[in-house]
Amino acid sequence: MNSPNSLAPSSAPAPLEKTHLRLGFVALADVAPLVAAKLLEFGHAHGLTLELCRQPSWAAVRDKLLSGDLDAAHVLYGLVYGVQLGLGGPQTDMAVLMVLNRNGQAITLSNRLADALAEHGTLPKALATLDRKPVFAQTFPTGTHAMWLYYWLASQGVHPLRDIESVAIPPPQMVAALAEERLDGFCVGEPWNAMAEAEGVGRTVAYTSEVWPDHPEKVLACRRDFVRANPNAAQALVRTMLEACRWLDGAGHREEIARWLARPEFIGIDEALIAARLGNEIAASAPRGLPMRFFDNGAVNYPRAADGAWFLTQFERWGMIDSRTDYAEIAAQINQTQLYREAAARVGIAVPGDEGSQVLIDGKVWGSDTASEAYAQSFTIRA
Repeated sequence: MNSPNSLAPSSAPAPLEKTHLRLGFVALADVAPLVAAKLLEFGHAHGLTLELCRQPSWAAVRDKLLSGDLDAAHVLYGLVYGVQLGLGGPQTDMAVLMVLNRNGQAITLSNRLADALAEHGTLPKALATLDRKPVFAQTFPTGTHAMWLYYWLASQGVHPLRDIESVAIPPPQMVAALAEERLDGFCVGEPWNAMAEAEGVGRTVAYTSEVWPDHPEKVLACRRDFVRANPNAAQALVRTMLEACRWLDGAGHREEIARWLARPEFIGIDEALIAARLGNEIAASAPRGLPMRFFDNGAVNYPRAADGAWFLTQFERWGMIDSRTDYAEIAAQINQTQLYREAAARVGIAVPGDEGSQVLIDGKVWGSDTASEAYAQSFTIRA
């Protein structure tokens, strides 16, 4: 395969401190930017050689980032913030280099529970039909899927810390656990929701874009000391990934990336299942279901500090951390906005302006001007 022409930088780039980078990922469709960057070798124009390293779980991604075995990774946004605060592991200063995608996750229920929801009309009534405490899976305790699941459950009148049992399961194991009736539902990225439906073991009842339209999802992240030691390499990596994200918006490229993602070394399932929810079509049953977004002229990728601060409010909501007043400061330290701006300028990508406020599924409003302390304490259902 030949890489499309890259935009030439406006001046000669500074020498890279490191030219071979090991990037971790988990088998999900939203790893598409990393796969495109590697197979089309976008890094070569920026002095980089990329090595993709599939990991069995998000815990493995975290551990290998912290040990230095991985230089950077495709990571759950909330995982990065959890590590920063020392939740569930050693505290380490982390860096979010850019957002890799928005949307593209969903909530799937077992057939039995989906039938009960259709019959009884509300989730609390549907859960009452089960003969045991409901068990729902997410992928990492501080990760995005846990936060989307908890937010969705609460919006339906279900307390995620009291009314259900929440367990963490790696994405590729979700469908088998549902088929074996060990779960009543899960929140995970695609293509695993599509696979559950295709195998007849569950039904998608909500897309995470219904919880927060165009929500941030996976990020390109690393330890902050990696950025300090390798600022030029870190910026070159962002430039590389921005070009990959831009490529994914090209005509026919979603279908092409689905074929690549189907390879055993990436996801290893039927290409059609990957493609089904990678394009612009979302089930008509989801009025607020939005397609997975990778670029949109750079609107997807800017690492806004406000996005990160939202996860901190949810950590507080669910009792993972005590209330504090420095969420904006924490997010500003993690999210490498200046590095991103410099990288984007070099490949001709504009930095988007303030996106304003978003209305979430429960009517709550979140934006860069939202007072995070008041927001975190405004929820009726909380720890």
